[in-house]
Amino acid sequence: MEVQNVRDGKLSAAIKNDLIKRLRRIEGQVRGLQRMIEEDRSCQEIVFQVSAVKSAVVQVAMTILSYQLSSCVVQELARGSSPEQAMEKFAEVFKKFN
Repeated sequence: MEVQNVRDGKLSAAIKNDLIKRLRRIEGQVRGLQRMIEEDRSCQEIVFQVSAVKSAVVQVAMTILSYQLSSCVVQELARGSSPEQAMEKFAEVFKKFN
């Protein structure tokens, strides 16, 4: 993640567009899961699809967390915080995901 892409803790337009595309794909996968259950598909097929959805959601979260890490550190250091304080602040956000 390049520092110049960090602005006020908000996602850049390129990252935002990428995440929207991923979330729309995930939305379609979840609708597919609903259909699979309605159609009485095998548990194995359903679990495979759930696993794919889970992985996709984790990738979205990791992209956002990565951006948050660079943004948080840059902002906190600019405010005069120590690197340790900046990382503590990021850790608070990360704990919410974990």
